[in-house]
Amino acid sequence: MRTRFAWLAFLASTGLAPAQQPAAPPANQAPALPSGPFEVNGFAATVNGRVITKNKVGFMLSPIFAQLAAQFPRRGPEFERQVLEAREKILQELIDREIIISEFKELEKKGASLPDHVIDKEIKRQIQANYGGDEQKFQEELKRARMGMAGYREMTREQLIVQAMRAEHFSDAPPPLPGEIAKEYAEMKDKLRDTTKDKITFNKIFLPRLDDQNPLATPETQLALAEQIATEIKAGADIAELAKKHSRDAFADKGGYQENLPRTDLAAEFAAIIFAGKEGDVLGPLEDPAGFTVVKIVDIIPGPAPALSEVREMVEDRVRTKKSSAAYEKWMANKRKNAVIVRKL
Repeated sequence: MRTRFAWLAFLASTGLAPAQQPAAPPANQAPALPSGPFEVNGFAATVNGRVITKNKVGFMLSPIFAQLAAQFPRRGPEFERQVLEAREKILQELIDREIIISEFKELEKKGASLPDHVIDKEIKRQIQANYGGDEQKFQEELKRARMGMAGYREMTREQLIVQAMRAEHFSDAPPPLPGEIAKEYAEMKDKLRDTTKDKITFNKIFLPRLDDQNPLATPETQLALAEQIATEIKAGADIAELAKKHSRDAFADKGGYQENLPRTDLAAEFAAIIFAGKEGDVLGPLEDPAGFTVVKIVDIIPGPAPALSEVREMVEDRVRTKKSSAAYEKWMANKRKNAVIVRKL
């Protein structure tokens, strides 16, 4: 699921909103790059003279963009709304980050610093969480977003500075109570689990864009067929029988049944969608460059979550952050008023 999503990441990295994007190429063709000059890494915004690049926004947006593109084969208003909403949230986060970093720079003059090993640890955690621990996939994503490792380290450093500055300014929040800690741990432990050990069992139907067994098939008719099949399954039809009839992959004769498939065997955007589901859910059609997929989840075995004792400090910090959120937002609102912010997106 890489060719089309490389193109989507390219669009995201140039900062184009969906309404501004060129029409999608025919579904059976690879997209052509735009002719003529284009903006390689323009400004998304400036904050007190410091630049936020479209590359940075695009890199943070690309996994969301890819997931939404898989979920909405026909794109449409809801796809555009969610992409724009995600981009706006990311840009505002980066603007706020720059405002806080301006303050940190004053502290740096007095000796404040962020050790390299802290940055290294956070990058390792992000690769584990977002790429299943696969550093090669991470490097490929950096390359697609036209971002070097130095740029990514700086972006991570800034993120950690914001966290530290927030903790510094709002360290007087009431201490977390045992019940609050337990509740927060219950809410966040799923996100802290070792996702590389996630496994899933499902039935799947795959329809290629062009079907060798049906010369009259087109990408449009295949998508329509996938939509029809999904509707029939949701109405009670047997997905295994439909898979034997329609699916065009190696598991068709088994009714599309795949058991205990590791999350790491799936493309990241595909895994994000189906692992967010639950037993009995019918998902799709999901799109990738090869075709359209309909999935019915049989079972999900999540990877192990760390014990509370291992992450207590992190959980307590989350509780403190929530308790101080109102004061933080008020503080940030004043900072935004005093900052010189120029938005380009």
